[in-house]
Amino acid sequence: MERAKSAAAAAQARATALLDEKRRAAEAAAGLPAARRGKGLASEVALARRDCPNKGNHHLGFARALVHEMPHTLAALECGALSEWRATLIVRESACLSVEHRRVLDTELCADVPGLEGMGDRRIEAAAKKIAYRLNPQAVVDRAAKAAAERTVTCRPAPDTMTYVSALLPVAQGVAIYAALTRAADTTFDPLAGSGHGRHAGRAGDRAANGRSRSGGGEPGDH
Repeated sequence: MERAKSAAAAAQARATALLDEKRRAAEAAAGLPAARRGKGLASEVALARRDCPNKGNHHLGFARALVHEMPHTLAALECGALSEWRATLIVRESACLSVEHRRVLDTELCADVPGLEGMGDRRIEAAAKKIAYRLNPQAVVDRAAKAAAERTVTCRPAPDTMTYVSALLPVAQGVAIYAALTRAADTTFDPLAGSGHGRHAGRAGDRAANGRSRSGGGEPGDH
């Protein structure tokens, strides 16, 4: 079943890349300026996949990379040696490289399909990062700097009148914030501390309450 899912993902990538090529060729023949060719296609891809519109660019970029630049990764996905997520990790970690270097990474990591057996998400990601850094360390450093500059906080609804507040931060800052909230939670009285589940749930709730108070949303004792 998992191999069938991977093969289907590869077929989707091929179909998406082909649609992109045909759309751009038709628009070029119609005299449309290059900057406007393919406009709106990402949203159409997302709609066809019954996904949210902002995922369309990811699907389109993933397909272009696999079909035009990473044939070994595509072949490994097609035969089931890679899951769609693991192929995504490889594409993501090679995105900062030139096309030539990306093809080298593709060959080194995925040309030997049997060598992928037994490699989990972390090993795949680490291997791709290692090769990318060896090929172009400056590109990897620049990418990390750009990612740090794009730190953000987002909010989305959750069931039962709750909400998810997420922070995208450099790892050192994120770990420091979590550690500070945990230390604060350890000093908060937990009425459910008598049971293992209650103790865990209580600490999680105390972390949330302290996070709220530190952001100006009220004192932990208010809840």
